Amino acid sequence: MQRSIVHMDLDSFFVAVECLKDSRLLGKPVIVGGTGDRGVVSACSYEARRFGVHSAMPGRMARLLCPDAVFIRGDYESYSQYSDMVTDLVQHRAPLLEKASVDEFYVDMSGMDRFMGCYKWALDVKKRVQTEIGLNISVALSTSKTVSKVAVGESKPNGQIYIPIGTERRFLEPLRIERLPMIGDKTTHLLRTMGVQTVGTLAQIPQRTLEKVFGKNGSWMWEKANGIDMSTIVPYSAQKSMSKESTYEKDTSDVAFLRQEIIRMVSELSYDLRNMKHTTGCITVKIRYADFDTQTKQASVPYTASDQVLRKYALDLFQKLYNRRIMIRLIGIRLSKLVSGGMQLNLFDNSALTAPLYMAMDRIRLKYGIASLKPASIMAPGKTQHTPYNFLISNR
Repeated sequence: MQRSIVHMDLDSFFVAVECLKDSRLLGKPVIVGGTGDRGVVSACSYEARRFGVHSAMPGRMARLLCPDAVFIRGDYESYSQYSDMVTDLVQHRAPLLEKASVDEFYVDMSGMDRFMGCYKWALDVKKRVQTEIGLNISVALSTSKTVSKVAVGESKPNGQIYIPIGTERRFLEPLRIERLPMIGDKTTHLLRTMGVQTVGTLAQIPQRTLEKVFGKNGSWMWEKANGIDMSTIVPYSAQKSMSKESTYEKDTSDVAFLRQEIIRMVSELSYDLRNMKHTTGCITVKIRYADFDTQTKQASVPYTASDQVLRKYALDLFQKLYNRRIMIRLIGIRLSKLVSGGMQLNLFDNSALTAPLYMAMDRIRLKYGIASLKPASIMAPGKTQHTPYNFLISNR
């Protein structure tokens, strides 16, 4: 059966939401994020992009390039709400939906041509998102996730494109190699030193040659360059969650110890979240007093898998929650509203700067176990200043 994969991507999502809330921003260079000294750009309008501004750029550089830009810190809760609205609209009409991130969706329409035109369906959903929610969304239809994702990028803003079966390679050939997903700056630089500038040239290199240079990634790149991608749609479920909790043999009112327990659980859950390639949009703290009275508090968070972000929310919730000042027998953390995809919303302020740190930490934990690396505030309480960058290697 011929595969029909639709990719849908909301245009400049954060900026678009801000424009819905304040129409005076329409047509202006708008930058979301990058407001602090160490802040980075999370999103920018197409007007700001004309000045060379792009996501993940340091805020100071963005100000130099576009001094007249309107800087907005960002309203995480609004972005989550609008993302949920689009998700509900698409999910009610899609046979099989994958939510790749807060603003990206894949739909498997395979076998539906006999009932409805797949491209016609995509255009109908696009129109509904525009008229019912007020956001522009670009759509692409092809036989694979990779080709559809690349095609959406080429059609933006507010675009639509259909890549018929058999034309995937012809569509990809003239594009720059960095247009392929997951090809970063280092790989791009190395390919260019080999004389590879376009996807078409990459597709002509023997697969074994690429494997010798890039290992397993070389085989993956060859397949993507040739439009080969059989990866399946991962069904979206809004009910997914993950949690950890601890019940103590002896009830305690040691606040310092309880805070350390929260930091530990958040650190472990964040690691699991990143391994799953998921982010969370909601965190809940639960405590059970010695008299079995159980209380919870939750907060919406910018979709993230960052220890630093989740730790702050968890500790703030605990401070608000623990108000009886009596013994506690159980404490727990729950992450919900999980979606697949990278930490797109983590580019606010300095969290983009911590991404390499988390990647390095996760590699150590993957090799030596999660107990091999812990926040210093857990391992040496009272001696180490609590910052997101302090970690100690365990002797375990």
